[in-house]
Amino acid sequence: MAKQSHPIGLIGESEVFQDMLAAIGKIAGYDATVLITGETGSGKELAARAIHYQGKRNDKPFIPVNCGALPDHLIENELFGHSRGAYTDARENQTGLIAQAEGGTLFLDEIDALSPKAQVSLLRFLQDGKYRPLGGSRLEFADVRILAASNANLRELVDLDRFRADLHYRLNVMELAVPPLRARGDDAVLLARHFIAEAACRYNMTRLDLHPDTLPWLVSQPWPGNVRELQNRIQREFLMCDGPNILIRQPVPESERRTKKDRRQSCASALPNPLNFNEAKQLTLQSFERNHLIQLMRESAGNVSQAARLAGKERRALGKLLKKYCIEPDCFRGA
Repeated sequence: MAKQSHPIGLIGESEVFQDMLAAIGKIAGYDATVLITGETGSGKELAARAIHYQGKRNDKPFIPVNCGALPDHLIENELFGHSRGAYTDARENQTGLIAQAEGGTLFLDEIDALSPKAQVSLLRFLQDGKYRPLGGSRLEFADVRILAASNANLRELVDLDRFRADLHYRLNVMELAVPPLRARGDDAVLLARHFIAEAACRYNMTRLDLHPDTLPWLVSQPWPGNVRELQNRIQREFLMCDGPNILIRQPVPESERRTKKDRRQSCASALPNPLNFNEAKQLTLQSFERNHLIQLMRESAGNVSQAARLAGKERRALGKLLKKYCIEPDCFRGA
């Protein structure tokens, strides 16, 4: 089978990936609402684009929206637009995202990030395709296909009263599961070579190959950030490589890790100037904070507002912590 199965960039030969492509082909033939599930960075937006461009709406707009980036008080304005004079700063009419997607597809990513108010607004539109721009005097109708995506389990959120059950039913007419990279076997190697070619073109550099010892390493990694994490890692290794092949250091075997750990413990008493309790506590806290911030950035794909909600902190406070530990949110966002 060809490793690139669609021009928008879906790459893979594994059985689970080919099963997903087959499902996309079937789903694209029907004009129903689709819920796309999968881990962060697994390629949900690419799957949504494939559904759109393989369907009958392929000559119409594909409009992606990150729901986690839409403030609650602006959700209706962003989706439905407004009429002149709808509020103080509304000096002219503004077309909403739904109108921009007329005849095509509106892709709502991170649908689980919508507030209860925003969920109600979206549900009303899904019921009959009608909406009223803010400040408008009449209802408008939009012929738009809705695709939604989430890396959270919406059924569990419904049970926890954090997501409306009726909205979940409306969105989940058809469902597509995007497999994580760790379940795709040698696809990690295919993707790595693809990202090397992209980086060589982007930076106008000579294309490199992967060292043979790197191949099993790529396949064995858990890749919690999935394809996005792999892309960032390969780009970094490509830019830092000094030889003809990209060699990524192999993980230390468990037996060797235990030996090193035992050696460190046996030599601990000989270490000079041991840290006092307060110093050790501070270092431990700093390490925890930094690792937790990195995990938040991975789970939110670099969206600081969403990460702040996950952490239960104010956005400004989280931003200060990111700056303190020199963590750049852009590094966790997909290209």
